Amino acid sequence: MSVTTVPLRPVSKGGLWLMWLGVLALIGAAAAFAWHMTPRIGFEVVKEGTGPSPTKADVVLVKYEGKLDDGTVFDSNEQAPMQVAQVVPGFSEALTRMKKGGEYKISIPPQLGYGDRAVGPIPANSTLHFDVTLLDFRSEAEVRAMQQQMQQMQQQQMMQGAPGGPAGPPPGAPQP
Repeated sequence: MSVTTVPLRPVSKGGLWLMWLGVLALIGAAAAFAWHMTPRIGFEVVKEGTGPSPTKADVVLVKYEGKLDDGTVFDSNEQAPMQVAQVVPGFSEALTRMKKGGEYKISIPPQLGYGDRAVGPIPANSTLHFDVTLLDFRSEAEVRAMQQQMQQMQQQQMMQGAPGGPAGPPPGAPQP
C-alpha cells in the first residue's frame, strides 16, 4: 500500500498579513454590529445641571413626568425620592448621567424598561418617555443618618409633649 503525498507550497509573508488583516476586519465588523444592536436610551439635556452626578448607590430626589409613545401620561411626581439602583435599568443609567438642577428628556426602549411585562397603565413592550429634573441626591449613608435623626427628634418630641407622658399633661390642663 502506498501513501500519496500532496506537496504544500509555502505561504508567503504577504499572505499572512492579508489573513491577519481579514481577521481584524471581521473582529471590527462584529464589534460594530454588537454596538449598533445594543439597546440605548435617548438622552437630551434641556438645561445643564451643576456638580457631580449620582452613582448607583445614591438616593435621588426628582421631579418627573412619564409618557407613552401616544403621549398618555402614565405617572408624574413633583418630588419623588428613589434609589438609583432600584429603578428600571434605563432610568438608572440616565440618572447617573444627570447633574443637580438639570432638566432632561429621556427615552427608554422596552429592553431597558419593563420589557414584555405590562406594569399598571404601561403596556408590554412600551418605550417610556420622561421629562426629568434632578432636584437633589444623597448617598445612602447620608439618607440613613437623616432618617435616624428624624426618628430621634420624633421620640424626643413624644417624650416632652405627649399628654400623660413622662413630662406630664399639657400646660393649662387640670391637675388630677
